[in-house]
Amino acid sequence: MTSLYFVRHAHSTYTPDELGRPLSEKGFADAKTVTELLMNEGIDAVVSSPYKRAVQTVEGIANYINKEIEIIEGFKERTLTTVPAEDFTLAITKVWEDYDFSWEGGESNHVAQKRGVASTYEILDQYRGRNVVIGTHGNIMVLIMNFFDKKYDFSFWKSLDMPDIYKLTFEGTELIGVTRVWVKP
Repeated sequence: MTSLYFVRHAHSTYTPDELGRPLSEKGFADAKTVTELLMNEGIDAVVSSPYKRAVQTVEGIANYINKEIEIIEGFKERTLTTVPAEDFTLAITKVWEDYDFSWEGGESNHVAQKRGVASTYEILDQYRGRNVVIGTHGNIMVLIMNFFDKKYDFSFWKSLDMPDIYKLTFEGTELIGVTRVWVKP
């Protein structure tokens, strides 16, 4: 069995710099809770999206197990558009209604999902039989989960907390269980 702990990043302070956007004060406080929740899970490795907010959310558990965080591009958030959407709700709803649709310069659900699932398979292969924390983002996390089980859809995404943690247990590459680890403090 391999367990992947997908960690949606904690609250961040908005800046237009997607890559460098840091956690907010609340985000840092919640990241400590993420670390506490994962301390007794026997974590073997920590990987993350390159985005600062995702790295900052999981660096506490990486420090606890005394391991470097491996940066994996495939777990970065899906690109919705090249310019900020005038109406985010409309923009995100449209891509979830049509998995092949993409806004100019953005990724369709299928394109983003393919990227995220490829990275997931690489982790399953590299860390077979181990417990791995993955620092990531809401949309790409749910798209990955949706690939393995269609019940993880747009309405599920809308119900996520920030941060949030889902443990996906695999036998080989077959998903056999999903458990929510996050408990709102």
